[in-house]
Amino acid sequence: MGLLPKDIELLPPYDDRVFKAFLTLPGSEPALKFVASAIINRPVVNVLVRNAELPVTDIEEKAERFDVNCKIDDDTQADIEMQSSRMQEEKSGNHNNLKARSIYNLCDLHSSQSSKGIPYDKLIRSYQVMFCGYTVFPHREGFIHPFSMRHDVDNELLHDGIRAMFIELTKLNEVLKKPVEEMTDIERFSIFLRYAENPDYREIVNKVIESREGLAVAGELLMSISKDERERAIFRNRRIAIADQESNMAQALLNAERKEREKWQCVVADQAARIAELEARLGESK
Repeated sequence: MGLLPKDIELLPPYDDRVFKAFLTLPGSEPALKFVASAIINRPVVNVLVRNAELPVTDIEEKAERFDVNCKIDDDTQADIEMQSSRMQEEKSGNHNNLKARSIYNLCDLHSSQSSKGIPYDKLIRSYQVMFCGYTVFPHREGFIHPFSMRHDVDNELLHDGIRAMFIELTKLNEVLKKPVEEMTDIERFSIFLRYAENPDYREIVNKVIESREGLAVAGELLMSISKDERERAIFRNRRIAIADQESNMAQALLNAERKEREKWQCVVADQAARIAELEARLGESK
């Protein structure tokens, strides 16, 4: 059933590369169908991954993307992404870059359809789903935040063709208190993502895995990936690269602040010298 032994060291499924791997590797279809079904809230019979290949491993490579782009039952398409690191986000705390990127990717996904000979209202629905390893909406309760196109005043839906969804894995404390049988599928999958690597939560994760075939498959694939020395080496190297990049960015900010401070210190010193010179001249003229 894909149950996770307590003594096994697992790679975190919320890592973006690991996330894509266990949803797109051969044999992962039940896991992806489970996730797709949880997202669109209806049974999924078939799902086709359109970018199954894992990208290059160089963290600096601009083409690196770990999203899962899939078509579901011929009437829905979804781009599913794991955003575990703030590395590429601005440090202001409002996460506007992440939100804007989500909208950009959603519009790009929806407009990628061919509209030739098809009424616009017959285009298939597009979802942009972002699992987040950090809090994006601290002012909102709950951990699932769907957004659609609605009127600013009376909330009337313009059209349901596109939808963006953010799922915050940092807000699962209340979900953990629920019996597994009362959890929704998106809650079960979020528990798996957030806690599968942590031995302290292995019992609740295994109960979640036992409850759904798709999660059992995800558990088996996660164990397989975690035992792969190449994948573990890639994971370590990417973590080191990310840490180095964040350190370099922090040092660059400190250097910029130091230069700005030194510049203003020079300005203040220059102004003080001019004032002292002026006072000296005024004293001589008396």
